[in-house]
Amino acid sequence: MGKTVVKKMLFILSKATLENVYAAFVMANGARMEGIESEIFFTFFGLEAIQTKKLNKLSVATVGNPAMHIPTMVGGLPGMEAFASNMMKKEMEKLDMPPVDEFLEILSASGVKLWACKLAVDMFHISEKDLIEDLDGVLTIGDFYNRADQEGTQLLFI
Repeated sequence: MGKTVVKKMLFILSKATLENVYAAFVMANGARMEGIESEIFFTFFGLEAIQTKKLNKLSVATVGNPAMHIPTMVGGLPGMEAFASNMMKKEMEKLDMPPVDEFLEILSASGVKLWACKLAVDMFHISEKDLIEDLDGVLTIGDFYNRADQEGTQLLFI
């Protein structure tokens, strides 16, 4: 069998925690840098990453996050989420990681397609005017899957 070359990466982002958003953004950006087509489908709570009033207020999930290595009770203490989020933002700044709004502009400028999920937009009563200007559109899940209809396409749920 011949080797399958990755030609397109489709990311489905369902949670707008800092760690999930940056994971999707870094991988989508990395794909573009390798000459691979890249798209992000923002669904359910992932839509917060493309809502202009929310995207720069995203935080780290401290409760129920095994990677935090802290007990759930501690993660739920007042101020813990803000503390963890500020620490992560400072570390990302040291690595010259752009804030969410700038990263979205970089992704769009590099050719990454940014899509909002129609079901989630309707379910949460979100207006297109609440979403970023760089958004390529609002798609049904069927429309999004149709974008995967070529050899060498990979889907990744984050």
